[in-house]
Amino acid sequence: DNSSEFITKYRTCRQQVRECSGEADHHEGMSSDDELTPTDMTEFQKSKDNVLEDSRKVFEDVHADFCDIRKILLKFQEWKEKFPDSYCDAYISFCLPKLLNPLIRVQLINWNPLEQNFTELEEMPWFRAIEEFSNAKNVSES
Repeated sequence: DNSSEFITKYRTCRQQVRECSGEADHHEGMSSDDELTPTDMTEFQKSKDNVLEDSRKVFEDVHADFCDIRKILLKFQEWKEKFPDSYCDAYISFCLPKLLNPLIRVQLINWNPLEQNFTELEEMPWFRAIEEFSNAKNVSES
């Protein structure tokens, strides 16, 4: 990950400058990224934009039925309704988190809960799709 590597190098450089200057009142973890120079911020933004652009290409050659969480969960719901024994024997509830993990991670790449106008997890489409699937699962089991 280029952006985290860049930030780590920058923080190490700042720490070395503080040590050389004898700055004793610094408390680790208390520094702010506001200390980044405009050039550093430009480099960070460029690196971040590159990561986001690459993330958009991850599923570009995948059929829509296999990269849309709602569609995937609908397939599993159909399987469960038509063949409940097979569904249960396949331990699908244990497989789904691993199956959906890459799809969710791609959608969370740009998510930052520290920004002022961030989207709550509960409001994201993938979260609602999983919630609907879980509610349908509970209804059919009862």
